[in-house]
Amino acid sequence: MSNPSLDPTAVAVPKAYDLEACRQLMRGGSKSFFAASKLLPVRLRPPATALYAYCRLADDAIDLGSDPVVAMQCLEQRLDAIYDGRPSEFDADRALAHVVHHYGIPRGLLDALLDGFMWDSQGRRYETLADVEAYGARVAGAVGAMMSIIMGASSDAAIARACELGVAMQLTNIARDIGEDARNGRLYIPRAWFREIGMDADQWLAQPVFDARIAAFTQRLLLRADVLYRRGEFGLSELPWDCRPAIQAARLVYAEIGKQLEREGLNSVDRRTVVSTARKLALIARAATVAVKAPEVPAVSLSPVPAIDFLVDVVRRDRRPVANHKPWTVPNRSFDQRVEWMVDLFGRLEQRDRADR
Repeated sequence: MSNPSLDPTAVAVPKAYDLEACRQLMRGGSKSFFAASKLLPVRLRPPATALYAYCRLADDAIDLGSDPVVAMQCLEQRLDAIYDGRPSEFDADRALAHVVHHYGIPRGLLDALLDGFMWDSQGRRYETLADVEAYGARVAGAVGAMMSIIMGASSDAAIARACELGVAMQLTNIARDIGEDARNGRLYIPRAWFREIGMDADQWLAQPVFDARIAAFTQRLLLRADVLYRRGEFGLSELPWDCRPAIQAARLVYAEIGKQLEREGLNSVDRRTVVSTARKLALIARAATVAVKAPEVPAVSLSPVPAIDFLVDVVRRDRRPVANHKPWTVPNRSFDQRVEWMVDLFGRLEQRDRADR
């Protein structure tokens, strides 16, 4: 069934919102995502910032609110208003309204994202790796699909690879945060893995300690993430050339978290793995090469990972052509200028981290 609210000629969307407020929300989230976004062409930074700000706001509303069900209902009502072209006065809502109508982003992608946030609040149990990937598809794959659309790549292959890259990043996050999540009562390691070796998942969750068994689980998560990072790289050729370095940089920096975790003995129970600023900058410089030549896609067809099938279907079914909007009017910079800016950004982020500690 068609959704007339996605017809950009049918809805007049208010454009007045405070982009700086959205940037502040973005800075409060993933430093790797925030930094990599700065490598995007300048014309795409406002929509990327608006999208991430909304994701951050929605996650906090459900995760930190007193009643997740009420928060979810409120967010769904706000999405209704956004897609009807009458967003609330929240800057993040007004910014998102401009993005979804400007780029024709299907509502189903944002619904999937909110579902993933609710899974967290409900303490959902993940029995198999497929269950974990289904979670990753919602909280990260859906974001990948929306970013791909914003960049102008909405073919089945482009959406599938973007979603798989999102799931890979989420698996890396899970591997890095095992101890922190456990201390918050959350377990994303498949419970079937515990049963395979006669280990009680709930008993471990009540008193999380690191040992060789947890190291093996962590390694399994990272190995699966590596497979999906490789699949995600094949999607770079679907993107405009000036978008490829940012996505490759995000892919390389996130994958490096897993490599650093391996170098530290796979112990994410007692410590949190961090990639050094120098290493991030080296990876970002390496990412520049894909602007000229993206990795060759294998001749064998890559069927989507089952967990993200529904996201590809949502885009195929509900994606709408958009009007010939003028892009946000912003000056562009060369990739070299963006990298130079990144050096300063990472230095400031590192100083802030030291001050926080």
